[in-house]
Amino acid sequence: MKRLDRRGFIVKAGKAAALTTTLPLITTSCGGGSGEKASQGASNVNYNKTFEWKMVTTWPPNFPVLGEGCQMMADWVGKMSNGRLKIRVYGGGELVPALEAFEAVSSGIAEMGNAASYYWAGKAPASQFFASVPFGMNAQQLGAWIQSGGGLELWRELYANFNLIPFLVGNTGVQMGGWFNKEINSLADVQGLKMRIPGLGGKVITAAGGTAVLSAGGEIYTNLERGVIDATEWIGPYHDYKMGFHKIAKYYYYPGWHETGTAFESFVNKSKWEELPSDLQAILEVALAWQNSWTLAEFDAQNAIYLDKLVNEEGVDLRQFPDEVLNAFREYTGDVLSDITASDAMSRKVYESYQAFQDKVADWSGITEQIYYNKIQQ
Repeated sequence: MKRLDRRGFIVKAGKAAALTTTLPLITTSCGGGSGEKASQGASNVNYNKTFEWKMVTTWPPNFPVLGEGCQMMADWVGKMSNGRLKIRVYGGGELVPALEAFEAVSSGIAEMGNAASYYWAGKAPASQFFASVPFGMNAQQLGAWIQSGGGLELWRELYANFNLIPFLVGNTGVQMGGWFNKEINSLADVQGLKMRIPGLGGKVITAAGGTAVLSAGGEIYTNLERGVIDATEWIGPYHDYKMGFHKIAKYYYYPGWHETGTAFESFVNKSKWEELPSDLQAILEVALAWQNSWTLAEFDAQNAIYLDKLVNEEGVDLRQFPDEVLNAFREYTGDVLSDITASDAMSRKVYESYQAFQDKVADWSGITEQIYYNKIQQ
C-alpha cells in the first residue's frame, strides 16, 4: 500500500520520507478545504486581527510543571504571534470542573484543553492507550510511537469524533507506585484496598480485588487524609512532595508499573483551529512541541532533587513492590487489555499498533537502554 503524507502526496523511501514526518504539522489536513485556503492565502493574512482563546486544564491552578507548562506555552504563543493569538489558561475548577475539560473543548466552551487522555476512558476507551499502559512503553518509546510510529494518526482519528485535535505535550517518565497506609506484602493486601488510580491501572487494581477511585488532583490529599481512600498514586517525588502526601501516608512504593511513562495532551477544538490563519496554526504547533520537550526534562530534573528530600530529609519509608504482586498485576493487565480490545473496535485497532511497536522497540532498547542501566551506569 502506498503511504501518503499529510498533504496527500506519496511518501518515497529514504531521506524524503524522514523529512515528511519530522514535525507533524496539520495545517493542511483539517478537512473542509481549509488547508488549501490557508496555503493559497498565506500572503493575505490580516495581521491586525487577534484571537483570544481559553484553555481549560485538569490540573489545580498554577500546578507545578503541568500548569506551568501550559502557561509557558501560552506565553510563547503570545510572543511569537506578536499578540495576535492570546491564550488564557484556567486551572481545574476555575472555568469548568477539572474532569469536564474534554467536553468543554469539544462543545466550544473553551478553545483548548490540557490533560492526560486516560481521563476520558468513559467517552472513548481507546483514549487510554495514548496516556499510559501498565507494563507498557516508557516515555522515549511512547513518544516514538506517537510521533513516528503511527500513533498520532490513530489518536487524531479517535478525537475527530469529538471535534477535537490532540497534540502530545509532555511525559512524566516512569512514575512512582504510590502512597499507602498499609504494607503491600502480598496480593492479599490489595483485597478491599481503595486507591485513587485512573486509567488502565485502575482496572487492574479492581481486577486484583481492590477498588479504583478516580478523582481530580485537588481532591486527593483530603480524600487520603480522611480515609476516603487507603492509597493514591499521583506522579513522582516532586509533585508528591508538593502535595504533602508524605505527611499523611506511611509507605512510598515503587516502581510505577501502572504508568511507565505517562503522556500528556493538549486538545484543540477543530472548528476553532480551522478559524486560525496558517501562520498562527504553525506558531501554536511549535509552542506545543516546545512544551513537550520541556515537560519531560523538568520532571526528570525535579524528581531527582525531591526523591533525595523525601528519603533523606523527611525519612520516608521507601518500599519496592514484591515480585509476587508485580507478577499478578502483569497477569491482570493482560486480562484487562483483552476485555477492552474485545469490546471496542477502536481500542483493538490502537492497541494492535501500540503492541506491534512495543515489540519492535523492545529489541532495540534491550541492547541500548537496558544495558546502559544494568552495565554502564553504576
